[in-house]
Amino acid sequence: MSGRPQKHSLTLKGHRTSVSLEAEFWAAFRALARNRNQGINECAAEIDAARGDVGLASAIRLAVLKDLQSRLDRS
Repeated sequence: MSGRPQKHSLTLKGHRTSVSLEAEFWAAFRALARNRNQGINECAAEIDAARGDVGLASAIRLAVLKDLQSRLDRS
């Protein structure tokens, strides 16, 4: 576990933005996008549109957590 956030660029609504997440969250976020048959930018745009007043990085972490919880509930 690295613990230190890593900054990556995403494109939302045609604009580049940077998001800092821990390596483990980046991996889980990429898996979430794959499971939704989406690219990472498309998945981030969907999360961004629904996030309200929460920061994008926090919204991505919460989406990853929600996805994990729902998969655990189904098992």
